[in-house]
Amino acid sequence: MKIKPFAGVRPPKDLAAEVASRPYDVLNSVEAKAEAGEKSLLHIIKPEIDFDPIAGEHEQRTYDKAVENFKLWQSRGWLKQDDKEMYYIYAQTMNGRTQYGLVAAANVDDYMSGKIKKHELTRKEKEDDRMIHVRIQDANLEPVFFAYPDVDEMNTLVADWIRNHAPEYDFVAEDGFGHTFWKIDDDATNARITEIFKNIPAMYVADGHHRTAAAARVGAEKRDNNPNHTGNEEYNYFLAVIFPASQLHVIDYNRVVKDLNGLTPEQFIAELEKSFDVKDMGTDIYKPNALHNFGMYLNGHWYSLTAKPGTYNDNDPIGVLDVTVLSNLVFDKILNLGDLRTSNRIDFVGGIRGLGELQKRVDSGEMVAAFALYPVTMNQIINIADTGNIMPPKTTWFEPKLRSGLVIHKLSK
Repeated sequence: MKIKPFAGVRPPKDLAAEVASRPYDVLNSVEAKAEAGEKSLLHIIKPEIDFDPIAGEHEQRTYDKAVENFKLWQSRGWLKQDDKEMYYIYAQTMNGRTQYGLVAAANVDDYMSGKIKKHELTRKEKEDDRMIHVRIQDANLEPVFFAYPDVDEMNTLVADWIRNHAPEYDFVAEDGFGHTFWKIDDDATNARITEIFKNIPAMYVADGHHRTAAAARVGAEKRDNNPNHTGNEEYNYFLAVIFPASQLHVIDYNRVVKDLNGLTPEQFIAELEKSFDVKDMGTDIYKPNALHNFGMYLNGHWYSLTAKPGTYNDNDPIGVLDVTVLSNLVFDKILNLGDLRTSNRIDFVGGIRGLGELQKRVDSGEMVAAFALYPVTMNQIINIADTGNIMPPKTTWFEPKLRSGLVIHKLSK
């Protein structure tokens, strides 16, 4: 893999917690407006919040405000560019578990050639929107989240660095997650990191497929428009935080449905029993405990659903996934939901909200049934990406999310 250090644009030490924000796609505009403090990066990545009433995300004045605010943050000293190229270390702590990522500039050609592997489809309109933001700012304001196969030397290098150097930033955000950030300002160490990654065969997009595609497309666009292109320009790279795969934890991504396709609850359960061993678990929340075991909440009761042998294919990278099993046996076969990407009869709930959120949405009458899934593993994600397959929609949920604004990558020096 080809990566490089870069001169990051980032907040001074005492402002990091104020500037850093949750990613653009985690909050809607109303939530972002309520959450954004004076110095928050949200004013740059969701600039529609600076209008009253809130402006449309795709209006020209919104894009203009994004550029204005990015310049303003720099002129006020809320964002400053480092005076030399370097790598950075970004550690996230959630529920007592810490993962350590390398902040680097990833290579556009590695994405275009498939060395940076994806496991999800992207939607062109979302890519186009992210492209506009990269293009108008001439910068990657938000990082993408990559995984790579563990390398002992890298793990040791990172551990040694953080043991022997004080962090630049160290704070706990309002969601309770810890964020710690070091700069690697030693030239020899940076050179060694670059060499280590040359021997890594692939990296994997964990979170941020649209941002990755958009960043790569802008880089390719700049290359095509530069008659003097050499391949060494900064636009050939984009901002990524790259974690050892063993440190990452994927959590569940659950489903709620609005109707039972004309069936009564009793008829629905009878249909389920053709493909699942169904057990009524009572009123206490039931959490799936193994692959091919599901939790279902219906009519005030939780059920355990275990897919019967022969209803799934564990030898197929896609067939083994519980999202596939549930889609095939329930959403297609019984509920006839159609394309899950466009159906208005289903919604998806990230596991970070807890299974109580599923019960709440059914008890409110908004939904009629909820399904809790056993989370996929990093090994499954890597296997799917390596075999060129694509996961069904809304399969993976990574937490904690990368904080935006800890460091920014400019596409021009």
